[in-house]
Amino acid sequence: MDGLRVAVLLAATLSTGLVAGVFGIYANAIMPGLARTDDKTFVAAFQAIDRAIINPLFLGLGFLGSLVFTLLAGVLHLGETALPWIAAAFVLYLITVVVTIAVNVPRNDALKAAGDPDSIDVTAARAAFDEARWRSFNLLRVVLNTVAFGLLAWALYLTGKSSAQP
Repeated sequence: MDGLRVAVLLAATLSTGLVAGVFGIYANAIMPGLARTDDKTFVAAFQAIDRAIINPLFLGLGFLGSLVFTLLAGVLHLGETALPWIAAAFVLYLITVVVTIAVNVPRNDALKAAGDPDSIDVTAARAAFDEARWRSFNLLRVVLNTVAFGLLAWALYLTGKSSAQP
């Protein structure tokens, strides 16, 4: 049972860190880079990036996997010293999922639904996307996910420490 508990907690930690990294790269490179482009380039590039990220690896093992692994880690650590840290990480990650579904995804979907950048008003599509709002909520996701990652790393440390004691 110890091996399974550690493996699931490790999966939760790694997947949460991976997602924090994805959100971080959007905050630090993708969105600042796209902000420097013209409207047509912004719309076309963002549409292409968003279509590419919707894949089983990111959605399954990363974005949703983190939620499932963290929940499962919590269940497997009931009564253990790591549980409060895992529970806090789960709550923060759950908030991240809610923010993503409520704020970021609808903007992504609306921009994709606007149509082909060669045949739409790209200035209006970009304005409707509201980059500032998207970036603000993405920054919230970065912070929440990074803290959740740190909490899970601490829980992993506590789990290792408690299993090393005789």
